[in-house]
Amino acid sequence: MSQRHDVIVVGAGFAGLSAALSLVDKGMDVVVLEAADRVGGRVESAVFGDGTRVDTGAQFVCDDMENVIALLARYGKTLVQTPMAGESIVQPPGRDDDEAYAQARALRLRLRGLDPADPALAGLTVADWLAAQPVSPDAALAFRSTVEGLWCRPIGELPLWYLVSNDRRITNRQTEIEYFVAETIHSLAEDMAAGLGSRLLTGHPVTRISTGPNGVEVSAAGASFLARQAIVAVPPVMASRIAYAPALPVKLSAALGAWRSGTVIKALVRYHTPFWHDEGLSGLVAWRDPVGLFSCDVSRNGPGATLVVFIAGPLAQSWRQMPQAELQETILEKLAGALGAEARNAADLIIRDWTDDLWCGGGYGDTICDMQARDAEDMLRAGFGPIRFASAELSPSFPCYVEGAIVAGRAAVEALPGRVSSQ
Repeated sequence: MSQRHDVIVVGAGFAGLSAALSLVDKGMDVVVLEAADRVGGRVESAVFGDGTRVDTGAQFVCDDMENVIALLARYGKTLVQTPMAGESIVQPPGRDDDEAYAQARALRLRLRGLDPADPALAGLTVADWLAAQPVSPDAALAFRSTVEGLWCRPIGELPLWYLVSNDRRITNRQTEIEYFVAETIHSLAEDMAAGLGSRLLTGHPVTRISTGPNGVEVSAAGASFLARQAIVAVPPVMASRIAYAPALPVKLSAALGAWRSGTVIKALVRYHTPFWHDEGLSGLVAWRDPVGLFSCDVSRNGPGATLVVFIAGPLAQSWRQMPQAELQETILEKLAGALGAEARNAADLIIRDWTDDLWCGGGYGDTICDMQARDAEDMLRAGFGPIRFASAELSPSFPCYVEGAIVAGRAAVEALPGRVSSQ
C-alpha cells in the first residue's frame, strides 16, 4: 500500500517549491510530483558553447520583489545590474518617440486607475478601450506593443477588467529588469529542490486526482500517492488538463477553463564583444513594427556579451512557423537593423519557444480570456475540498512573475483547510 502523506504538491515550479518547503518547515510529510525531468517550471537554463549558463525562461528581478530577492540572498546568488548605459531606441524610429512612449505610459496609468468591478467595463476588451482613447497612432501602437509584449496575448482577447486587475498588482517602482542572476535564477530553483531531497519526484506527470472522505489519491507515472490534502501548483491551463474524480463543481471547472497560455519565444544571442556600446547604444530596443519584439543587454563582467530577445503574443505565433534557420536569421536581421550590421555576426544563439510547452502551456503566464469569468481567480484560490490551487497567475502581488509564484505557493499552504498533521 502507498505511504500516506500529509500533502501532495503537484508541480515543482517556484509555486510548488515554495509551498513544499513551507510545509517541510512546518514539519509536514510532503511529496512533490513534477511532470518534467527538471524543476523550475517556466524557469529554465541552457549553456552557450563557451560555457556561459543563461536563463532561457524567467530571468529578471528587481528590489521591489522582496521574496525572491530574499531567497537569492539566502542561497548566495549574485545579482547583476542589467546594463542600461547608452541610448535606448525604438524601431522603426518615429517623429517623436519620446512623446509616443510617454503617452503609452500615461495610458497604462489611466488603465490602472479604472475599477475592475465597474459594470461599464463588462464586455470590453483592451482593444475596445484603446480604440476610444484620444492618443496618437504611434502612442496607441506603443501601448499595444507593451501589453502584448508583457501579457503575450492579442489585446483583442484580453478582457479590460482582467488587465486592470492584473496590472494593478504589479507594483514595482524600480524597472522590472533591474537585475538578473549571474548563476541563473534557474539555479535558485535547483537549490530549493535540493532541500527537498527524496520528497521530490521528477518525471511524474499527474493525470488524475481523486478525492474522498479520507483525502486525496493522486495518479502519476503509473503509481498512486495518498495524502490528506493536495496543492495543485501548476498554471491554470495545465491544472485543467488533470482529470478529477468526482468531477469538479461546474463553476470551478469553468474557472479553470477561462484561461489561455501566453505565446512567447525567447532568444539569447552571444557576441564576442558588446559592439553596440561603441555606437553609444544600450542594447535596449523596443519594436513597434513588428509589435511584440524587444531586446536588452544581459552581459556580465568578463569576456563576451549577450543580448536577450523576446518575441511575444501574435508575433510569436507567426514566427514559430518558420524553420529554425530562418527564425535565427530573422532575429539577427532585426538586431542588425537596430544595432548595426555587426549584429549579424553572432558567436552563438539559443532559442527557446515556450508556446504550447508540454508541461507549462506557454509563457510568461496564463491570462483569463473569458469575458464573463470575473470570479475565476477567487474560485481557484478557494479550491475544492482537500484541493488548493497555487500558481503565479493567482498571486495577490506580481502575478506571472517568479515573485508572484513564491507568494502564491506560500499562500496556498496557509489556506489549506483544517489542521494538517502526520499519522
